[in-house]
Amino acid sequence: MANQSDDVTSAMGQTCSGPSFQHYSEMNLDRIYMDYNATTPLEPQVIQAISEALQDAWGNPSSNYIAGAKAKATINQSRENVARMVGGKAEDIIFTSGGTEANNMVLHTAVEHFRRSRRAAGQRVGHRNESSGLPHIITSNVEHDSVKLVAEHLQKEGEADVTYVPVSKTTARVEVEDIIAAVRPNTCLISIMLANNETGVIMQIPEISQRIKCLNKQQERLRILLHTDAAQALGKIRVDACELGVDYLTVVGHKFYGPRIGALFVNGPGTRTPLYPMLFGGGQERNFRPGTENTAMIAGLGKAAELVTSNLPDYESHMLSTKLYLEERLTAVFKDKLRFNSHYPGSDILPNTCNVSILGPTLQGWRVLSNCRRLLASVGAACHSDSGNRPSHILLSCGVPSEVAAGALRLSVGRATTKADVDAVVEDLKETVQQLEEMD
Repeated sequence: MANQSDDVTSAMGQTCSGPSFQHYSEMNLDRIYMDYNATTPLEPQVIQAISEALQDAWGNPSSNYIAGAKAKATINQSRENVARMVGGKAEDIIFTSGGTEANNMVLHTAVEHFRRSRRAAGQRVGHRNESSGLPHIITSNVEHDSVKLVAEHLQKEGEADVTYVPVSKTTARVEVEDIIAAVRPNTCLISIMLANNETGVIMQIPEISQRIKCLNKQQERLRILLHTDAAQALGKIRVDACELGVDYLTVVGHKFYGPRIGALFVNGPGTRTPLYPMLFGGGQERNFRPGTENTAMIAGLGKAAELVTSNLPDYESHMLSTKLYLEERLTAVFKDKLRFNSHYPGSDILPNTCNVSILGPTLQGWRVLSNCRRLLASVGAACHSDSGNRPSHILLSCGVPSEVAAGALRLSVGRATTKADVDAVVEDLKETVQQLEEMD
């Protein structure tokens, strides 16, 4: 999900099949990392790109001397790389500090664009307790906090009205008809994540886009803008903003082995699609996101994007085969005590994500993980790690019973995860479960 972070891992230098795959473990200990949906380590080529930029492209990109020109060229190349990864043009990419900033920018832009359009048409904009004239935003009840909390803030401050469309308890995705049913005359933005970080469910963004385009053509109304947070999808499945039909798409580097910065794809920023800055300063990023550019991290993001573009089929195939083997081994060991929270009929799932519960009165997810000797994983989103031992609200929203959700483990594999890793993790879980059950 966008811009969440866990402290993680250093490279051991071991390799397995596939382009530049490396094996990572925490602090060089005998631990196995399966929390790649929370964050990923930097690929060696990304580290090299960052290091070279720090040494050679240290100048101010707005300056004309050699180091400045080198920095500007580095940024331009990275912009091309990120654009190519998401099927856009270089001018569609705005670099940000991360996914949280990108998501904030989209929601605030939608509200501001509604206000300006209403005023230009001589119409009154609603205020508190007058929701009919307020900009209306539609999102889901399983979004990342960098969308959810922004929407809640706008609603609380009386700046927007928000509808949180629940996901289906059968498919764990937002159904297209439910989105369309929520549309109002003052709807200005629909923001739905491309893939959920806990269940791995891929949302029907192209289908939503087609229906919204029809509505926009049929009605004399302000255009409804469409945004998707693609943080969890990039580097795992093919992502093409044009095929998705979105106006905005959020990019988060540390989800695909890049640095912890991000970018926002905007389909024609300031021309076809509105975009308003949240910050004001020196005019960088065409005034959409001022501030002297973080050249080295942008270089790393560009290299990470280039690797995704070049190697995605290999990455996806490796992760899928590893995940399927993981599910097979878990089923063989735990049998009817096992419940998969990432299996939904009719829904496509990310190739790397396995959300599973091992049932038992002492087998809460946090307790299992805290007693594992080798496995490093999580019970859900890293940004919710301080929410105590309550079951995930995402799983509960998807119809997972509370007692099952309490035992959830989110196991997300990466480019380097091997079948030997899977065997070791399953054995670790088996021993941990036996230990906890004996303590009961």
